[in-house]
Amino acid sequence: MIGRGIAQERFAMLVVGAYAMLALTLASIGLYGVLSYFYSVSRRQREMGIRLALGAQTSAVRRLVVREGAMLAAIGVIVGVAGALIATRVLGTLLFDVPARDPLTFTIAAVVLVTIALAASWIPARAATKIDPIHALRGEA
Repeated sequence: MIGRGIAQERFAMLVVGAYAMLALTLASIGLYGVLSYFYSVSRRQREMGIRLALGAQTSAVRRLVVREGAMLAAIGVIVGVAGALIATRVLGTLLFDVPARDPLTFTIAAVVLVTIALAASWIPARAATKIDPIHALRGEA
């Protein structure tokens, strides 16, 4: 009897949970695409070539690119968590026996997105350190 009584709420939360996982997946793919394009080696080839030609260590170039990605990810997480906290007022009425502001859920989503952002900036950073400075300055690479 109890199961039938809350079946509609349970189904609604199952659908919301499925959409949340889909949204997290799409956000992860979009985040990776945007950051990897933004930090694309071809877009910043001359800049990285100049840095390396002037004597920058490859680790410093990698750190620079990853740090920029981490800053963007941190700003995104702060804005996203603030928006999610505001949205919990609406979703709180649909929840059954689960807190609307579950810290574990917020933490897992933030960690997944920050990890993907760091990977999205690390891969182009690693490729940027393999640029030959002479070819980059000539525009041949």
